[in-house]
Amino acid sequence: MILASKSPRRKEILNQLGFQLEIKTKDIEEVSEKENVVDQIKDISWKKVIAVAEENRDEYVVGADTVVEIDGVILGKPRTEEEAKNMLRSLSGRDHRVITAYSIVNLAKNIDITNAVESRVYFKSISEEEIKWYVESREPMDKAGAYGIQGLGSIFVDKIDGDFFAIMGFPINHFIKTLNNLGITIESLNKI
Repeated sequence: MILASKSPRRKEILNQLGFQLEIKTKDIEEVSEKENVVDQIKDISWKKVIAVAEENRDEYVVGADTVVEIDGVILGKPRTEEEAKNMLRSLSGRDHRVITAYSIVNLAKNIDITNAVESRVYFKSISEEEIKWYVESREPMDKAGAYGIQGLGSIFVDKIDGDFFAIMGFPINHFIKTLNNLGITIESLNKI
């Protein structure tokens, strides 16, 4: 299976289940003309995967995209430390939505599926000292919404409603159900 993502978290989640992964990515512009936020994320996920699948027609290609959304505003990966601090301030003491879309494509087998999983994350109030400490750790700089739920950012999370792994970047349970619907069993995972 080809993972069309450089995300170490996605690779780790899939490796834990025995997927034999080859990493191949294409640089695409991560924008969508879709109006609905969920449709936008699904579109971007699909674009990442199809760009790789077109050059690997006989292979299963999987990829994903994750965003944080609050008050209708999408928080992607921060470009600067100040942007990361502002994102964390906007999330402090509030709840927000995390949307992860994933796509699986095998052009030779006419498989082209994209789904999205939504979760809600509730943050405690974060002090300026905590924000400064966290941003200085550099952890938020490659994470949607400027935090990683599986790392140091976990100290900000009061509770979640939804799928922890989707918040982390790949909804593995949902993905396995999709594979099962395609007739791919857990026992055969390391063979695809």
